[in-house]
Amino acid sequence: MNTTRSLDKMVPVTILTGFLGAGKTTLLKRILTEYHGRRVAVIENEFGPESIDNDLLIQDSDEEIIELSNGCVCCTVRGDLMRTLNDLREKRQAGKLNFERVILETTGMANPGPVCQTFFMDDDIADYYRLDAVVTVVDAKHGMVTLDEQPESQKQIGFADRILISKKDLVNEADYEALRARILRINPRAPITAVNFGDADLKSIIDISGFNLNSILDIDPDFLADEHPDAAHDHDHDHDHDHDHGDCGAGCDHPHHHHHAHHDDEIGAFVFRSNKPFDPSRLEEFLGGVVQVYGPDLLRYKGILYMKGVNRRMLFQGVHMMMGAEPGKPWTANEKPSTKMVFIGRKLPQEIFTRGLEQCLVGAA
Repeated sequence: MNTTRSLDKMVPVTILTGFLGAGKTTLLKRILTEYHGRRVAVIENEFGPESIDNDLLIQDSDEEIIELSNGCVCCTVRGDLMRTLNDLREKRQAGKLNFERVILETTGMANPGPVCQTFFMDDDIADYYRLDAVVTVVDAKHGMVTLDEQPESQKQIGFADRILISKKDLVNEADYEALRARILRINPRAPITAVNFGDADLKSIIDISGFNLNSILDIDPDFLADEHPDAAHDHDHDHDHDHDHGDCGAGCDHPHHHHHAHHDDEIGAFVFRSNKPFDPSRLEEFLGGVVQVYGPDLLRYKGILYMKGVNRRMLFQGVHMMMGAEPGKPWTANEKPSTKMVFIGRKLPQEIFTRGLEQCLVGAA
């Protein structure tokens, strides 16, 4: 995949998602305003009256707004998205269009999974476009209710490489921290930033290679451990994701707000760690089986693998049924090789995954 063009020559794509009213269009307007003079193609997919007003967004003739047919950019419209991307590619190659990046804004009801898969399923698209990151906007005022009532909003958080919380000024600090803690349990790997009216640091969401594991690990080798303390503590492994905040126990650092007493989130995350190396053939067999059984419920999974007989880290990632690994940086003399993997998905059986991965370690019975 992506063998015919080097990464620096591929067109980066940012997927901008978030539930209805979270502030995606406000953020998109900010990006186009700040990046004006650089050429941006926007693929926009909203239900009828939510459609982008071109006069609102286009700052000059360098931007292209392409609207997909009404409906979600999901299975039913994915064909439209593939045709649109290939049409943009052909026009750019023919000199009819000139753009440097693509921003795809999904409808607020969309599951980002099929959108992400589009960039790996078609060879022409996979060779020409580089999926840079999934950026999810969450509404601080309505986020808790949306997560309670709309399973798609949980998927949007689960797929995110960056999470922006809008409208923080409309809630008190306790409610904001409760929402933030809940988002962390759904996705412990994505940095979370509060933004006002789309006033985000664009360097933190554009050209970040958030979907490219190799790049993000070069920047922050310990991102699973250090970005969010919640992801690193062993007590996280014992949490059932549909627990009541008030029942966490003495070691839990989640804010206890009885105002939001119970959240039965379908999407959750867990981290697997080991200082022992994997047996490559055992691991390949186990992961192959896991993907066959649980692939539809696996949103994102990625990590650093310590493999027997390999003197460098292996970088592993997957989306639903698609999974791959590639060599990363060599282990240095003062590094202790170890495995860190994060799995984000719908009601995944953590015990089965953990036990299976442990059986793949060298020396396991």
